[in-house]
Amino acid sequence: MLTSPKAHRLALCGLALTLLVSAGCARSPQRSYYSLQSPAPQPTRGAAFTPSVMNVVLGPVTLPDSVDRQQIVTRSGDNRLDISDLHRWAQPLSGAIAAVLADDLYRALGKTTLIGIQGQETAASDPDYRIAIDIRRFEAVLGHSASVEAAWIIRRKHAECPLRGQSLAREPVRDSSYDALASAYARALGRISRDIAASLYTEPPG
Repeated sequence: MLTSPKAHRLALCGLALTLLVSAGCARSPQRSYYSLQSPAPQPTRGAAFTPSVMNVVLGPVTLPDSVDRQQIVTRSGDNRLDISDLHRWAQPLSGAIAAVLADDLYRALGKTTLIGIQGQETAASDPDYRIAIDIRRFEAVLGHSASVEAAWIIRRKHAECPLRGQSLAREPVRDSSYDALASAYARALGRISRDIAASLYTEPPG
């Protein structure tokens, strides 16, 4: 069947548009996902105590709204934050931070310690200690440094007054990759956990 020149031109335009859209989709950048992994064990300040069994429940862990999202947020100026849609955390950030802190605390306090995370089945219903952590700063500059500032409240079973503490940890980001950024965050969290462990040493179980 013969077609008019106008219909032919429309068909060619439609085909060209389809090819352009397909090419654009083929070139769409892929998203990358990152996890936080506990760094190598480091010595803890203070004299360790060795109870037969100590149950610790960690949580809640709270974060600033600006970083409590799947996209990785970096700072690029005094008043500017960059939210990357292509570089994301592999799990909710508060849960990832809690898992790293729990792992670090377990290694810092010794194998007689049972660490659970609030809301998970591993959490004891009546622990010796409950530790709430407020992450007040969680920010990084690619290729420069990652900073974590945290305040915590340690509540000991049957004790009237909680133990409070805070610390700021800053670690270098060894190159401009997001892998290096995640590693720097993990190292900073390791320092936070060691400070928490040192606080626990001031109040050993009776």
